[in-house]
Amino acid sequence: MSEEKTAADAFVERLIEWGVDTIFGLPGDGINGLMDALNKHREQIHYVHTRHEEVAAMAAVGYAKFTGKLGVCFATTGPGSAHMLNGILDARVEQAPILAISGMTYHDLVGTSYLQDINEDYMLNDVTVYNQRIMGPAHVTNVVDYAVRSALTERGPAHLAFPIDFQAAPADSGMRYKRNVPGHTSTSYRPPIRVPENGALQAAADALRGKTKPAILAGAGARGAGDELEQVAEKLGAPVIKAMLGKDCIPDDSPYTTGSIALVGTLPSQEALEQCDALLIVGSSMPYIEWYPQPGQATVVQIDDMPERIGLRAPAEVGLCGDAAATLRALLPMLERNENRSFLQQAQDGMRDWWALMEERGTREDVPMKPQVPAWALNDVLADNAIICGDSGTVTTWVARQVKVRRGMNFSFSGTNCSMAAGLPYAIGAQTAYPDRQVVVFTGDGSLTMQLGDVMTCVQHNLPVKIVVVRNDSLGLIKWEQMVFLGNPEYGVNMTALDFVKFADACGIYGARVEDPKDCLPALRAAMQHPGPAIVEMVVDQNEPPIPAKATTQQIKKLMTALKDGTPNRNRIALQMTKDMLDESSFEASPGSRIPDKVADAASHVVDSALKHTKGS
Repeated sequence: MSEEKTAADAFVERLIEWGVDTIFGLPGDGINGLMDALNKHREQIHYVHTRHEEVAAMAAVGYAKFTGKLGVCFATTGPGSAHMLNGILDARVEQAPILAISGMTYHDLVGTSYLQDINEDYMLNDVTVYNQRIMGPAHVTNVVDYAVRSALTERGPAHLAFPIDFQAAPADSGMRYKRNVPGHTSTSYRPPIRVPENGALQAAADALRGKTKPAILAGAGARGAGDELEQVAEKLGAPVIKAMLGKDCIPDDSPYTTGSIALVGTLPSQEALEQCDALLIVGSSMPYIEWYPQPGQATVVQIDDMPERIGLRAPAEVGLCGDAAATLRALLPMLERNENRSFLQQAQDGMRDWWALMEERGTREDVPMKPQVPAWALNDVLADNAIICGDSGTVTTWVARQVKVRRGMNFSFSGTNCSMAAGLPYAIGAQTAYPDRQVVVFTGDGSLTMQLGDVMTCVQHNLPVKIVVVRNDSLGLIKWEQMVFLGNPEYGVNMTALDFVKFADACGIYGARVEDPKDCLPALRAAMQHPGPAIVEMVVDQNEPPIPAKATTQQIKKLMTALKDGTPNRNRIALQMTKDMLDESSFEASPGSRIPDKVADAASHVVDSALKHTKGS
């Protein structure tokens, strides 16, 4: 351990002055100067040793998303930095403030094809909001301050490449130019809270006046503005549709929300956007443009603290650039109360039927078990302040529809980047930040097997993360996208089964497998009560489709083409989908609602019998 103060010491001490108390990373010879500094300051900064650099960056994203503070990660030169790239991309797309630190080869050997000689700053330039190479010990404080400030202000990743020799160099060595005055930069920072001027607010209120079918679309930017959202929804008589990244902006049991939208969305959400005559967008740039009201259908008012995002997805008549909560508070007294509550009532009636349908799907006793069952059972074991980390795949549909986020809970996933395998790293970041809260990962076997090594990060750091893995031995979402969007038979999506219980046992943690729906809730309860990390493997039916709230004629035609052209298990898939429709015929929210109950009941018995005799044909 170096006794002389090094440039890396100055770097770490500046992070501490910025309030950084946690850092995620994986050591290497190209970052060992920073490791020495972290060792010296281990009482002030908690180092979480991940097994993969991508996980380090993703954990920093999870930390930032759930705390609102700066997430920090590091990796060694060359391949370490390249591994970190996807997590940095996730921070950029998901608007998470992180600082990524990479090693770099010796400053006077850069560009000479030396060992791991990669220009990390060039490589990461397109995925960062701030990106610099440290040019010497006297440069450290200046760029650290600017990098942190940029990450926090622009809600994205900043990156600093730190040459090996500079890390270990004395902090006061090297040339300091006279204009680089010591102490000229500081760690003083207060995030701006913008509120539009009164004229703009009044224009928005005027645009919404007299509308009888207003709706609200809320996204990640509305998180923390739940009270204000519900107050505006009450005054306007407007249902609140939630983009998935805004799932926790108001609770799922709020009388104002219709839940999620797009392919994972609810029928009442889709109908609200199809029928509304006004749309207030709050902190959302939900990318699925086809689900927005048709141009000319509705008056659009949009609130966003990034002016360049106003009008990005829908033609906004009035744009309000400002913080969601502050802007809604300022707008509320200007809004005229909508006395016609029929549109909101229609949405509420629709949600009652929708939740009944979700309960029906979530409590089925079929074997193989339906993937909706573990998601629904999760509601009974989640703590009131639980943090839920989702993942990409068909699991997104199940967590969107079946899992009810209550007031006080938090939820996030890689929603716009849609990276696989973000669930476990996010949970590592969240559990590190909140050691006393319940943190649950709801993931698929495709995602979890990509990051299995970092289960040992949970073990090493005593992080009691609970992992619920839906195992269907398939990349389920890709399978259904191949069939429904392209009309192609599924190909290249099946996976060799992994015994997650044996893996858990090898890690020395709690593991359980569930194949029968009746065992689902007891297994989840046991896992949640276990004091350490746990994995619950849910073996589910890989032929259960993530049916959209409204399937289009084109989607049905594509699926039929895919089945006809040779999709494996095509007979079973067709029979299972038919049975699902028949069994749900009594629910208005189901596509099967058009089938008369008597016909459905009789036909269901026939299909059920056929299913029992169908084996993969």
